[in-house]
Amino acid sequence: MKTTLKRGMGRGATVNGNGRAVYPPGVHTPMKRYRQPEPRRRNAWQVVRAVVLWVVVAAIIVASGVAGAAYLKTHQFLNAIAPKTKADRAAAKRLDLAIPGQPTVALVIGTDRRKGKQAELTGRSDTLILVRADPGTNSLSMLSFPRDLIATIKCPGHPDTRDRINAAFSFCGALGSVETVRALTGLPINYFITVNFRGFTQLVNNLGGVWLDIDHRYLCDATNCPGVSKINLLPGYQRVNASNALAYVRFRHFDSDLYRNARQQLFLKAMKQQISSQLDLNTVFKIMNAVEKNVVVGRGGGQALDPKTLKDYLYFAHGLPGGHVFQSKIEGLTGTNELSATPESIATAVRDFVQPDVNAPAKARDVTLGIKRRSLAPRPRDTSTTVLNGNGVAGSAANAAYVLGQRGYKIVLPPTGKTQNAPNFQYFRTTVYYDTAQRRSKAAAGKLANLFGDADVKPLPATFTTLANGAMATVVVGQNFHGTIAPAPVDQTPTKQPAVVTPNPALTRSLLLQASKRVRFRLQMPRLVESSSRLEFDAPIRVYGISKGHRAVRLTFRIGSNEYWGIEETNWNDAPALASPSFVHKIKGREYALYYSGAHLHMVVLRKDGATYWVMNTILDELSNETMLAIARGLTPLPK
Repeated sequence: MKTTLKRGMGRGATVNGNGRAVYPPGVHTPMKRYRQPEPRRRNAWQVVRAVVLWVVVAAIIVASGVAGAAYLKTHQFLNAIAPKTKADRAAAKRLDLAIPGQPTVALVIGTDRRKGKQAELTGRSDTLILVRADPGTNSLSMLSFPRDLIATIKCPGHPDTRDRINAAFSFCGALGSVETVRALTGLPINYFITVNFRGFTQLVNNLGGVWLDIDHRYLCDATNCPGVSKINLLPGYQRVNASNALAYVRFRHFDSDLYRNARQQLFLKAMKQQISSQLDLNTVFKIMNAVEKNVVVGRGGGQALDPKTLKDYLYFAHGLPGGHVFQSKIEGLTGTNELSATPESIATAVRDFVQPDVNAPAKARDVTLGIKRRSLAPRPRDTSTTVLNGNGVAGSAANAAYVLGQRGYKIVLPPTGKTQNAPNFQYFRTTVYYDTAQRRSKAAAGKLANLFGDADVKPLPATFTTLANGAMATVVVGQNFHGTIAPAPVDQTPTKQPAVVTPNPALTRSLLLQASKRVRFRLQMPRLVESSSRLEFDAPIRVYGISKGHRAVRLTFRIGSNEYWGIEETNWNDAPALASPSFVHKIKGREYALYYSGAHLHMVVLRKDGATYWVMNTILDELSNETMLAIARGLTPLPK
């Protein structure tokens, strides 16, 4: 069974250097593929900690733009989340320093650390997530570790032991988690972020709840779920309060961790949508007060986190394009109470984590719609390239030329008698110049620039004409070049599949006719449905007030044993979920907004006659892209 987890991106940050990098202290709950026994009661809270850091994003973005009290509050906030204990300060000093313009990696550690006299008692971490921000690809990737994964526990000053990975935190706090994950993955870690759950209810309530799409009927009480937490949610897009949100992200009583982790991901995406646009300054201060008590951020080298650096990280997260958040997973886990993974499985997950395919949504769209596109940029073997030293570091140009040659670029040296140096060594950022006289040279330069992270692209100045020696592109390596370029991404483009749909308008026609009497907009009837679909038994259709002055109708379909997809129809056309589609495409006179999660089409929205009609994939994105689009295209106005 496939999951919603997507492939990773970018390359690993180097382990030395200094300066600031671009990393948002955002956090996402783990998305892992395994089953385990019901956790102990205290560990059931692990999933809520992740919410805190997306709220930090919104808080600082709003507060950093306001003078006076907001500026003072930001400094107080940074001081409050700085490492205070001896163990946390020691962990911060062992982190790798971030390099300007290079990808940055943080380890997010979910804890249940106590207050007061028990503050130094660590307990076990039950959430471990690597988060990687790549300014070159403008992408964020995540790699989660099951808390019961057996690993070599690294605790400086103590012998190595084999144990569950979450034991590293109990042995020596954040330092143990950092060293263990670093040894397991081989990746540098520039930040650690520890989060506990205590502020969850206050945070969600201060937001006034979170707008979330509920995929099916959730009902668990003393009669059918004795001894477990209660939940009572109906399907449909709705504002979920703190207690219901907590119940939703904890729920797994009739499915498994696979589904629970998917719900966590969807909740965090919904949280990010909301905090990006709906906070005022008073709410920000309330949220910051709650976060101060629940988050610790350690920075490489033990350096203090300053307002400008934090703001840069947060704006990075705030401005991520749609589809540029990726999740990796460790495949092939075996075991029950203790989970094992082969070194090959770990290496594959790490590779996916550091190699992005940020074009996956666009390529998946083109496959689904049958669009054939020719790349504007020529192939590397058709791109003649000269490399010059612009930073004064001996061997920089030769190293860059070598790695580009390995990637297939045709390297052109300067004319005989000319050194491989730029006219000066004052280049901080790598710059790629293109010869305006050569066709497709600008596109070629852009493609080269992507390999060097945040490189500039400019037309070739006259002073470089001789040094370029007729090359289509001239790369001047700056001080932000450290010997490596971005690895070639693993192509995640799905293959074309036939839509798995069956004509069955009678399945919903009578239900929609009854519902049409209770709404003031034209309903659409699905002429095509996924072939194995049946209406959900508990709540096949729901008519409800979605927001003030607006109504909604939700159809819920079931496939397999635990998968649900749905159709939402509403005259509320400004719902937070509708913001920022990946693409908008017109097919036979009707306009469809496409919302991708990596290469998977998660939602298709048709806007027509003053209403919106959403086809929602399952939480595991079980419906193929072609099936999703076929269902949306098959929506037909309900006869009056």
